[in-house]
Amino acid sequence: MEMDTKMGMSFISLLLLPAVMALTDPSSDSTPFFAEDNEEEGSGEPEEGLAEEESLSGVTNRRAMLTVGVLCFINLLNYMDRFTVAGVLPDIEQFFAIDDSKSGLLQTVFICSYMFLAPIFGYLGDRYNRKLIMCVGITFWAVVTLASSYTPEGYFWVLLLTRGLVGVGEASYSTIAPTIIADLFIKEKRTRMLSVFYFAIPVGSGLGYIVGSKVDDLAQDWHWALRVTPGLGLIAVLLLIIVVKEPKRGAIEARPEHSLHRTSWTADVRALSKNASFILSTLGFTAVAFVTGSLALWAPAFLFRAAVFTGEKTPCVSGPCDTSDSLYFGIITCVTGVLGVGSGVEVSRRLRKRTPRADPLVCAAGLLLAAPFLYLAIVCAQASTIATYAFIFLGETFLSMNWAIVADILLYVVVPTRRSTAEAFQIVLSHLLGDAGSPYLIGVVSDTLRKSDSYLWQFRSLQLSLLLCSFVAVVGGAFFLATALFIEKDRHLAENYAHSDDEPIVVPKRGRSTKVPVSSVLI
Repeated sequence: MEMDTKMGMSFISLLLLPAVMALTDPSSDSTPFFAEDNEEEGSGEPEEGLAEEESLSGVTNRRAMLTVGVLCFINLLNYMDRFTVAGVLPDIEQFFAIDDSKSGLLQTVFICSYMFLAPIFGYLGDRYNRKLIMCVGITFWAVVTLASSYTPEGYFWVLLLTRGLVGVGEASYSTIAPTIIADLFIKEKRTRMLSVFYFAIPVGSGLGYIVGSKVDDLAQDWHWALRVTPGLGLIAVLLLIIVVKEPKRGAIEARPEHSLHRTSWTADVRALSKNASFILSTLGFTAVAFVTGSLALWAPAFLFRAAVFTGEKTPCVSGPCDTSDSLYFGIITCVTGVLGVGSGVEVSRRLRKRTPRADPLVCAAGLLLAAPFLYLAIVCAQASTIATYAFIFLGETFLSMNWAIVADILLYVVVPTRRSTAEAFQIVLSHLLGDAGSPYLIGVVSDTLRKSDSYLWQFRSLQLSLLLCSFVAVVGGAFFLATALFIEKDRHLAENYAHSDDEPIVVPKRGRSTKVPVSSVLI
């Protein structure tokens, strides 16, 4: 009789466990945020022509497409803001009377803030309402960016501080947005949507240079260049509230035999550290971040110094500097971004028919092909402006082939409940070893190599320091080649992931939620 009672209680516990978890889990996907998140779009009969896999997320196909559009717009604004500063860097250097190493700090401080906050938002993004987190973060970003545009002369430290705070808002968005797309689409459709999303990185970067240089020319004051994106950021928040609906995490990939449960943060980290494809592709992406971060800040200044060295332009002594190089570099960045991301996705799609290792192989080819063209662009700057721009065009095109593919690799080698955490750690590692230090490192090396303050050595020292980018690109290509060795195994493990009975799950405890092994609840 006692044994029968115990068996009955265990059976009841098993039946009630999912309901208890849904009620107590703070990250429940039904967490409301305004009226939009309570609408029953995914309930009832599916709309005619709507595939079943597109309705499992709880979001209609039309709203899913609109969501991607809004996320792309915000991603474009993020990168516009990042590189508006680079577009007016000669003016900032002249306004504050700073050298190359201090100029490099502008990007480094921002990236460090963004990098260290990413794991926090990754943790929150895997557990709480992602739409709410993004709305708060982007609002904060817009306000701080506007504040940075009022920095007076002699207060360079204030500009550094505000640029660091901008990283708070960007971290809240960059770690979460790709996971929302992953919960709306699967397989090749997800890859296409991610490619659209990552078009915004090079295009937004290019627009940052263009907007910065043109607004500076029109207003004759670089401060106004930083006042464009904040207003657009507030519009983006309104679009988030009105258009975006929180999708159900992992529902579109759910398999009847495998129920996905949220595990503890330490368990997530341990699992990610054993995922060879995730680690190696992240190291490869670190090389991409190093090169793009260096070029993003220093390429316009380098081109300007080359023109001064060859006598094509006059030095910037006082007043607004010539920002035409920022304009041209911005246009090149926009065009090469579209060509690079699009060609990378298309080549990978075609190559997948021959080998499942297509993605890391295309990433490796992109970096290895970019290295020699970047080298030629740097060494030819003193001889031919046209050749320099041509080589930059080719180098950036091959470099841009990586953006969407690396994101897709992460999403299919990591289970849905760990993706925001994985995005956060990829951001931390790639920026810590990549573009967090590379702009400052390039500036320090340039100052160290400079033997005098002549225009010759201002150009030559920066030229020699930028050659480091080609070497790093080759190392990154090697990491992606190593990723190809493990990609099949790790993708198979993620697609067939089954929750272990001993992994901790969320259960109620004295009015709060806590994580305990499943066995302790059922016995």
